[in-house]
Amino acid sequence: MVAAEQQELYTVEEYFELELASEIRYEYYQGYVLAMAGASEAHNMIAVNVSAILHTQFRGRPCRHYQSDMRVAITQANRYTYPDLTIVCGDRRFVEDRPDTLLNPTLIIEILSASTQSYDRGEKFQHYRTLESLQKYVLISQDSAHIETYLRQGEQWLLTDTIGLDGVAKLKSIDCSLTMSDVYERVEFETKAEVESEENSQADG
Repeated sequence: MVAAEQQELYTVEEYFELELASEIRYEYYQGYVLAMAGASEAHNMIAVNVSAILHTQFRGRPCRHYQSDMRVAITQANRYTYPDLTIVCGDRRFVEDRPDTLLNPTLIIEILSASTQSYDRGEKFQHYRTLESLQKYVLISQDSAHIETYLRQGEQWLLTDTIGLDGVAKLKSIDCSLTMSDVYERVEFETKAEVESEENSQADG
């Protein structure tokens, strides 16, 4: 999740220095740095569940997954970001001298919230699509049992929805699957009123 944008302009090197000196993580976009906000319990629970699922399915295979501390470089957009989960299969490529900044993700997963879903579906996805290595983009709702998977097919991206706790989201590009009941294990969904309250708070702020 991204918080308020800092108005001072930074070079990429200054951004990396800022990150080293700070306990707060920042995204970078064309000179601007954006502080990463904290996540809800549901968000964290989903991230833990999906990480555990992938860890089991990747055993003995040349795929690795990283949680939100792995930075991804989107060079065409002059952007550095922290996906909620990042998967790379095969050789890993990093920014020179920076093993915490990945260049070639195979699949990226973002966990949606009321305040970030438009951003994750829109501008952020637009920039992710410039990554030639990226084969699939996955959006997981934290307010209901709903997973959107976008599969790259040439110049187009094919959307598949998986809805309900009895479903299974197929991630064929990495030969994995996400059983919905496992993804949402111990997740308590917000009520409609709570979601609307969060949206109104974001609009007022």
